[in-house]
Amino acid sequence: MSEKNQGNVARMTRRNFVTGAALAGAAVVGAGMTGCAPKGASETVEAKADVAADAPAWLGQEPEIADADIVKTEETDFLIIGAGTAGLCAAGTAADAGMKFIVAEKNDKVPETREYWGIVNSKPALAQGGEVDGMKLLNELTRYASGKCNQGLIKMWIDESAEVFDWVDAMMAAQGKQVVVDMPGDHATGGTDYMTPVLQHIYLTPYQPPMRNDVILEHVQQKAPDSVRFKHALVKLDHAEGSVTGAVFETEEGYVRINAKNTLLATGGYPANPVMMNALQSAAVGCCTASSYYLSDDGLGLRAGIWAGGVKDADAAPMIFDRGAVDAGVDCGYLGEGDDAAFPGTIFQENIGSQPFMKVNRRGVRFCNESTPYDFLCFQAGQQPGGVWCEVFDANAPEDILRFDTMGCSGFAKQMMAAGMPLEEFVAASKDAGILKKADTLEELADQLGFEGEAKEAFLEQVERYNAQFDAQADDDFGKEAYRLSALRTAPFYGLWFGGTLLTTLDGLKIDEECRVLDAKNEPIQGFYAAGDVSGSFFSGNYPEYIVGVASDRKSTRLNSSHSKISYAVFCLK
Repeated sequence: MSEKNQGNVARMTRRNFVTGAALAGAAVVGAGMTGCAPKGASETVEAKADVAADAPAWLGQEPEIADADIVKTEETDFLIIGAGTAGLCAAGTAADAGMKFIVAEKNDKVPETREYWGIVNSKPALAQGGEVDGMKLLNELTRYASGKCNQGLIKMWIDESAEVFDWVDAMMAAQGKQVVVDMPGDHATGGTDYMTPVLQHIYLTPYQPPMRNDVILEHVQQKAPDSVRFKHALVKLDHAEGSVTGAVFETEEGYVRINAKNTLLATGGYPANPVMMNALQSAAVGCCTASSYYLSDDGLGLRAGIWAGGVKDADAAPMIFDRGAVDAGVDCGYLGEGDDAAFPGTIFQENIGSQPFMKVNRRGVRFCNESTPYDFLCFQAGQQPGGVWCEVFDANAPEDILRFDTMGCSGFAKQMMAAGMPLEEFVAASKDAGILKKADTLEELADQLGFEGEAKEAFLEQVERYNAQFDAQADDDFGKEAYRLSALRTAPFYGLWFGGTLLTTLDGLKIDEECRVLDAKNEPIQGFYAAGDVSGSFFSGNYPEYIVGVASDRKSTRLNSSHSKISYAVFCLK
């Protein structure tokens, strides 16, 4: 595999993962793999002893699988571990290119997908006047990440997401799925000058089959019928110093080894691993009451990548939505210990939580601008008693929601109110659970919400102050936009306690702009790539919610064999 020169070079891009050389197992790749068989047992034990001395407890120890325990060995040019969006898009392109590849997925089917994704300058967006300044977007994402990102990697997504869209959209259109573009308003957002580009594309009837991963899987299986292996749970990557040569899987038959010239890890993040979350994401755990993650996202792929020499992003990057509805008195954080720990809330997507209504802490007072990105609110609440907040609204909420004009999936509330859905039907999950509080007076509502003594008095005073700010159309406490203020004067009054909902983690293995996994010296590990949430170098510290759909969009992997190098198109979709 050729390295980049300092001057002008033909850069690998995400659309050219597989080359003719890779497809045929060319010497430039194969030579680097010569002599890279898995280590013997004694050598492996010795290496582990060196690593274990300073390894964090959450990392654990790489399993040892004896050669005698391997019941079957397969050979391929390209091994894709994980059949989520990133893995399937990689497989789809590999199938188009006629490549010899295997997809290994631990579940018995592909995961469900969201039918939302962020695309830069797609044909439908441009047709509606939704042109995006790519350089401004690049620097906005860099600002969100405090510079702790790979700008080349981000630019790859900006430059090539429209191509990925064309590829996927053709398949979706053939299934009768129509895409629409979410066009955000041109008003100020978040109390400051956030960039809100036209990015999000939504397929109508998003939760009706066939869903996007089903469509891509069908495409893969039509072109490469024997390429997908379900019920193949990753055990470990096979690796020698400076290279990855395949992986070992646990199957119904026993342990199976798949040797590969190149391996793509696309196994998701680690939100379903409470041990890792406690160790690496304490701020997220401290402001969440509920979870909405994929149960298979247990972090094993990330750990396997580290065992193989990869390095994880230094800083956490959780994706948290402000929708974990709970009853009064419930605190954020896990219940239970170790692997059995779980968040207390069972309502994880009460969408109204993302509306910028007045929100107060347990002392009855506001503590932040309620109009900021989802996780900003959650992190602010994490510094309040119990990590939770109470959202309060009145009978005029449907009209308020239309005026708020939020974007992204919180805009679903606007769509439902515009369609005439009754307010209490919209919050039916919380109402049915008895945690939505409703009263004819604010005093009665305060009692139901658990405010007592000084907290109740402070809550009622806060309502009066908030009403005065609405009348003046100026939030002189936290600078929320005037059009996102609302009055609390019309009965019935409603209140609902919330914490964050943990969706996933966005910090993963460090990769370069060619999506090669990097070692501790920032050098690429030969034959080893990562995509989706198991990969990093894109986000840091937060989920850039006003760049709508970017976290979903960066997960798609589109490959193209028209170039003479190995690389691939990762990012997009979820």
